[in-house]
Amino acid sequence: MKANQRNISIINDIDGNKIVIINDIRFKGKRAIEWNDVKEYLKDYVGDFYQIAETQDVVYIGKDLPDEYTGSNYTAALRGTNAKAKANAAQGIPEMLSIAKGKHFRKNKTSKHARDAKYGWFRYDSRFALPVYSADGELERYNVFHASMLIRHANDNKLYLYDVIDIKKETGNPLG
Repeated sequence: MKANQRNISIINDIDGNKIVIINDIRFKGKRAIEWNDVKEYLKDYVGDFYQIAETQDVVYIGKDLPDEYTGSNYTAALRGTNAKAKANAAQGIPEMLSIAKGKHFRKNKTSKHARDAKYGWFRYDSRFALPVYSADGELERYNVFHASMLIRHANDNKLYLYDVIDIKKETGNPLG
């Protein structure tokens, strides 16, 4: 299924903060996520760009995103709910970028990124929610997650989404 065939919405929680609701669990697995399927899905975004509402920054999707998103050390260490959350968050990348907040700059600390992140890194906070279904297929609730959108500031002076990291399930559920 193509990236443009998505069931996504943005709502406000009870505190007025935006959350991207991802209504379909497209990537699931009893034992492990099939990251190659996620990588193929992400390739549909390459060449697109999205604007972060809070800062008006334009963020591009480069050809390195599918490999980094699915093959990073962070992704390799994920298990269980957080792995499933990252895989399915791929569907909401445009909306997660649009509602991102809290822009923070970080210098480039490793020589391996001297070319692709010449001007350093930015991190933005975003939130998304995934449905939880009962054994009989009924919607029980939504699990809400926080994520950091890792953006590289490249030598062409553009911003590129590099990865989605630090995915954490929120404990108090603002969606009830």
